[in-house]
Amino acid sequence: MLRCPPYSVSLLAVMLASFIGSGCAKPAADATVATTETVTESAAQSEPTAITDTPVAESKRKRAPVQLGGATTAVDNAATNEQQAESVLSAMQPLQVLLGKWNGTSRKAQLDQPEWVWDFQSDRNQPALLIKSDKGTYIREGRLTYLPATQQYRFQFKSPEGTERSLVGTFIEPVQDVPGDDKKLQRTYKLQLAEVQPGDAGEQWQVGIQQLENSRYLIELDRRRGTGPYQRVDTIHTQREGTSFALSDTDYGDKTCIISQGLGTIAVSFQGQSYYVCCTGCKAAFEEDPARWIAKWEAKKKTME
Repeated sequence: MLRCPPYSVSLLAVMLASFIGSGCAKPAADATVATTETVTESAAQSEPTAITDTPVAESKRKRAPVQLGGATTAVDNAATNEQQAESVLSAMQPLQVLLGKWNGTSRKAQLDQPEWVWDFQSDRNQPALLIKSDKGTYIREGRLTYLPATQQYRFQFKSPEGTERSLVGTFIEPVQDVPGDDKKLQRTYKLQLAEVQPGDAGEQWQVGIQQLENSRYLIELDRRRGTGPYQRVDTIHTQREGTSFALSDTDYGDKTCIISQGLGTIAVSFQGQSYYVCCTGCKAAFEEDPARWIAKWEAKKKTME
C-alpha cells in the first residue's frame, strides 16, 4: 500500500498530479493494452472458424436438387394434364352423337334450334360439348363435360334471362348401341343432372338428356322448391337437321374424326395431307395446333393395330 507523508494540502495536490502522470497510472494502461491484445489475438484465432467459404458452397449444392425437382414436377404436371384430357374425352365420346344441328319443339316453347360442337380450346385439359341456341326458350348456351375426380358429368347453362346454372349427374340409363330398323346401330342412353343446391330464387333444376336414336333426343326440364318432388317444366323433342349421323357397326375408316374419333364430316389439311373432323369445334382445335392432334391420332392408331 502506498503511504504519503503529511504534507500541506497544496503540496499534496502537486504530488498527486505528478503521481497520476507517472508511475501509478502506467500499470493500468499496460493492463488495458494487454487485455486488448488478448482479445484481438483470440478473435484472430477464431476467425477461420467463424468465416469460411465451405458452408456457402454446401448451401448452394443443397439447393440444386430442389430446382431440379421443380422442373420434374412441371413435366409431371403436364403429363397429368394430358392424362386428364384423355380421361375426359373417353368419358364424353358416347355423347358425341349429339354433335350437329337440331330442330326442337315442345308444348310450351317456340321452335328451338340447338347446335352441339366440341370445345378443345377453352380448357385443353377439360374437353367439352357446347350447346348454343339463339332461339332456346330455356337454354341459350351450355357446356357439358366430365369430372374425373368425382366421376360425374357437369352441365352448365345460361337461360335467356342470363341466369346461370350448374348441374352434375350421371347415366340413369346406360349407353347402348342397338340395331335400328335400317339395321344400323342406334345410340340410346339417359343422362340425368341436377343442381346441388337451389339457386338465388330458391329453385332447384334437373335436366335429363335422353337419346332415343341417332337422330332424335329429348331434353327434359324439371324444377322444385325446397325438398319437395320435381315437377316437369317442359320436354323439348329434337330431330336432327339434315342427314343422320347414323352409327355403323364398323369403324369410319378414312372419315374418322382425327380429334374425337367420331364420324368426320369436314375435311381439313396440313402440310399437304388431308384429314377429317366431325364439327366446327374440332375444326377450330385442329387449325389451332394441327401437329398436336396429328401426333395424338397417329399414336392412337398404333394402339388399335
